[in-house]
Amino acid sequence: MSVACGAECVLCLGCSRWAWKRCTYVGSDDSVTWPPATPDEFEPVPRICRVILAVYEEDLRNPKFPPSGGYRLNPDWVVKRVTYEETQGHAPPYLIYIDHEHHEIILAIRGLNLAKESDYKVLLDNKIGMQMFDGGYVHHGLLKSAIWLLNKESETLKQLWIDNGSSYKMIFAGHSLGSGVAALLAIVVVNHRDRLGGIPRNLVRAYAIAPARCMSLNLAVKYADIIYSVVLQDDFLPRTATPLQDIFKSLFCLPCLLFAVCVRDTFIPEGRKLRDPRRLYAPGRMYHIVERKFCRCGRFPPEVKTAIPVDERFEHIVLSASATSDHAIIWIERETEKALQRMKESSGKTMTTAPKAQKLERLKTLEIEHKDALERAVSLNVPHAVVPEEQPIGDSDSVASQDPRKEPSESRSKSSSGGTNWDEVVEKLFNRNESEELKLRKDISASN
Repeated sequence: MSVACGAECVLCLGCSRWAWKRCTYVGSDDSVTWPPATPDEFEPVPRICRVILAVYEEDLRNPKFPPSGGYRLNPDWVVKRVTYEETQGHAPPYLIYIDHEHHEIILAIRGLNLAKESDYKVLLDNKIGMQMFDGGYVHHGLLKSAIWLLNKESETLKQLWIDNGSSYKMIFAGHSLGSGVAALLAIVVVNHRDRLGGIPRNLVRAYAIAPARCMSLNLAVKYADIIYSVVLQDDFLPRTATPLQDIFKSLFCLPCLLFAVCVRDTFIPEGRKLRDPRRLYAPGRMYHIVERKFCRCGRFPPEVKTAIPVDERFEHIVLSASATSDHAIIWIERETEKALQRMKESSGKTMTTAPKAQKLERLKTLEIEHKDALERAVSLNVPHAVVPEEQPIGDSDSVASQDPRKEPSESRSKSSSGGTNWDEVVEKLFNRNESEELKLRKDISASN
């Protein structure tokens, strides 16, 4: 009897400790050790959110969601708007916008529409772990949407960039479901920049707002210099390693699903998670907007933390009443504007002399952080994680020195024959490291 009572006490204590840790875990814990973001690097985020929000609007001249800050989208600069009827279920609706004020060409993609069956088809088309892509794994349905978008719009984007000169950035942006498509668009484009007029890598960016977990860890770290993910406080989607299709199958019992995920992930060792090449993560460099603290009521002035995490990349579900509301694009847009304004005011008050960290020094810091993250991934034995030797981190590429209006010969020949077939181009990324994939599958089957 005494032994049984002792075992029961130990079990109760263990369960109580687990419950305490889960219930007291708050969103701010994910980024507590991260350094704060600077106004210069975070400055594009609010206006990118505003452009994404425009995809949800029916009338851009009379928006349902008026701008919360100073940036207003100019309807005359919208190049193209594509609806569900035009995408025919291949991708979410999107918008192409050219911002002449900030020299940006933006392709913005909307998030999941719960009323559209086509969005669910994109989510359910996920052959996770079935096909290696650029040395890692990605969500299959989101990748197909990205390729379809490139087949349809790459010539338009290419012509816009060539016509407006080399100072314009090419930005892919998306919210929720669209964030995964935008991130994978950026990966494909930077691997085949010649097909978009020879645009240099340092002019390609992807902003994933409320990002979906869409790529394996080695890819998330590898492309952290071009993909920026923005997470508001307790948002559930970047933290849920459960496949997207399972999340939305259980949509009507989402709290039950989140609790089950918490229990399951508690018993999976951290090392096992990191060594699973098929486990998907939120992409790129992370920007975490924190506005609530533990055991403190109400919202506080938002602050933004940033890092390229490897072993703690939003792995823990937050049991919070705001886990779903923090996913809304309208709320994210407002909080990013507040956070940017607060950063500018704070830096303005303290900078009576020249700033200690100049802009170029901050760029070098970001490059060092990226290199450190890649080396950290290698040291943790993350599959396929390598530090590239042939090209320094953040290199602007030799293409930047070329005249952007002079198309590469290969690109010119493709254009003359009716445009690039991106399905064939992406096959190169599918076939890359094929021997490593076969070896990995043998190892996985042997371990099972």
